[in-house]
Amino acid sequence: MKKVDDFRLKFGKQELVPIMIGGMGVDISTAELALEAARLGGVGHISDAMVKTVADRRFHTSYVKEKLQRYKFNVANSDKSEVQFRLAQLAEATKLHVGKTMEAKRGSGMIFINCMEKLTMNAPKETLRVRLHSALDAGIDGITLAAGLHLGSFALMEDHPRFRDAKLGIIVSSVRALQLFIRKNVRSNRLPDYIVVEGPLAGGHLGFGLDWAQYDLATIVAEVLQWLREEKLDIPVIPAGGIFTGSDATAFLEAGAAAVQVATRFTITEECGLPAKVKQEYFRASEGDVEVNQTSPTGYPMRMLRSSPSIGAGNRPNCEAYGYLLDAKGCCAYITAYNREVEAHPGVRKVSVMDKTCLCTHMRNFDCWTCGQYVYRLKDTSHKDADGNYQILSAEHVFRDYQFSTENRILLPD
Repeated sequence: MKKVDDFRLKFGKQELVPIMIGGMGVDISTAELALEAARLGGVGHISDAMVKTVADRRFHTSYVKEKLQRYKFNVANSDKSEVQFRLAQLAEATKLHVGKTMEAKRGSGMIFINCMEKLTMNAPKETLRVRLHSALDAGIDGITLAAGLHLGSFALMEDHPRFRDAKLGIIVSSVRALQLFIRKNVRSNRLPDYIVVEGPLAGGHLGFGLDWAQYDLATIVAEVLQWLREEKLDIPVIPAGGIFTGSDATAFLEAGAAAVQVATRFTITEECGLPAKVKQEYFRASEGDVEVNQTSPTGYPMRMLRSSPSIGAGNRPNCEAYGYLLDAKGCCAYITAYNREVEAHPGVRKVSVMDKTCLCTHMRNFDCWTCGQYVYRLKDTSHKDADGNYQILSAEHVFRDYQFSTENRILLPD
């Protein structure tokens, strides 16, 4: 009976264990988690979501404080168009986060960065270009283009000396999205090095509507593989979303996938950036605790635990400190929703906003508990201690379980 370790993800002459840990922001996929994946011969992701906040935590910089002080005069103003990121600081923070991670890398694996197009930052094109270029400058092995179609992202990088050196991949949820990306980027004469096909059971933002349950990852992967064969394109395909056991992964590899991307099972590892108490919430979750809602200001549906403190919270927008979801006109769907509730409830000290959430603040505080559909199965991967808490696992334990398990078995910790 085959197992994941019988296969290899190939990038030219380089061969890796075909396990990729997804890029969970904000610093849920920590450098430590990515470094473990690389040490073990696979691919780890860090995320550039709210990278200045991450840099402040990791390196004790003061990017967030400085930005807040600069725009403090605007805190009570609904118009956030003046709240701009300093591109030099954004570049500096990205280079710190990526550079220090790459300096620490050991082993035969690789480290990629997950880059979200939907982090529009009040200057979508300019800030995205800086994030992409800075990650390449700092030596990242690869960039996974996420949360958007990224039809113009290759063009933003094509003047960089590492444009054809670093691995560049795209996350799609349909063969049509992939076709659009390939056709748009014909002029760059640069195909993606890998394609992550993210299905409807994934955590966080989804590339589907609220009809997500009508779709199936295996079907979408088969359609992508068929189209690539018809177009005679040899690009590794990496399924993601709902791949909970090594046997789940092996089934995709046997069907022609080059690797799998996994994340949910790594949320309860020591190296994951979630606070310990939140990891226990993930362990305790039942199937009924998982929901897909539309609270994200990005416009994408998002899967999370329905007990997430972010749901219904009505905190004042904190764009002067953060502002990562401000569009090119300085607008955010949460600001609109918040102002509507304030106007509807005059004199109320703290309003409740149910339809949108201040994603920047709540992701920064680990109060938006995004998760994969199978989060409720995490309790079956560990032991419950006498105090009622579950044993936290190591990333190596989970990685090795994916790599070597068969017959849908899950290796429990000692």
